[in-house]
Amino acid sequence: MAKVRFLPEGLEAEVPAGSTLLDAADACGAFVGSACGRKCACSTCHLYVREGARALSEKDDREEDRLDMAFDPRPGSRLGCQAIIEDGEALVVVEITRESRQAFLDEHPAERKKLEKQSEPPPSPGSPPA
Repeated sequence: MAKVRFLPEGLEAEVPAGSTLLDAADACGAFVGSACGRKCACSTCHLYVREGARALSEKDDREEDRLDMAFDPRPGSRLGCQAIIEDGEALVVVEITRESRQAFLDEHPAERKKLEKQSEPPPSPGSPPA
């Protein structure tokens, strides 16, 4: 099984060869967008591969074209729905782009509410309950 680590949270998933980076994100609950339903029709699953790029499939022309539309593409940019893990023993470290995380939260309002609730300051002593 390959291991995929998602930054900045450090969430990890172990997935078999043939899985995509988006499959790995789903397996560990990493907030990676997927607005088009894994069809390579958007760039909401845009990730930066920090380590382990050689363990992934090569980019094809469709992915390259879609990455050209992504915000701030870099040499290590990949679409999570298209990057297939080919080496089942690899460690792949990816950074979730801010835009991908925001797309995920837009697609999953319940998760966004949980995060908002967690970031609310606790009530001060003596204040009335909300």
